Amino acid sequence: MEIDLNALSLNDLRNLQTRVSKAIANFEDRRKKEALAELEEKAKEFGFSLSELTSVSVTRKRAPAVAKYANPADKTETWSGRGRKPRWFAAALAAGKSPDDLTI
Repeated sequence: MEIDLNALSLNDLRNLQTRVSKAIANFEDRRKKEALAELEEKAKEFGFSLSELTSVSVTRKRAPAVAKYANPADKTETWSGRGRKPRWFAAALAAGKSPDDLTI
């Protein structure tokens, strides 16, 4: 099928472009549905549903950071050295203490 693009008006070319874009999107959607159907069939052969296989989450939980610093006025207030400095830590530094003075 050969189309003489030079013979078409600008409006016809834009209309053709829109139709081609839709056709491409529909083609891709069909291919995805075919692939999904094949994957579901393969999962069924192994005794699973595709949603069971794809919903497996591999989350890695980070261990809580170990506290490095403690508030000299209240030893229950601690800080690991990560994130924003607590007010008591900043106040202690402003008062002339060093981070080593606040180490646990």
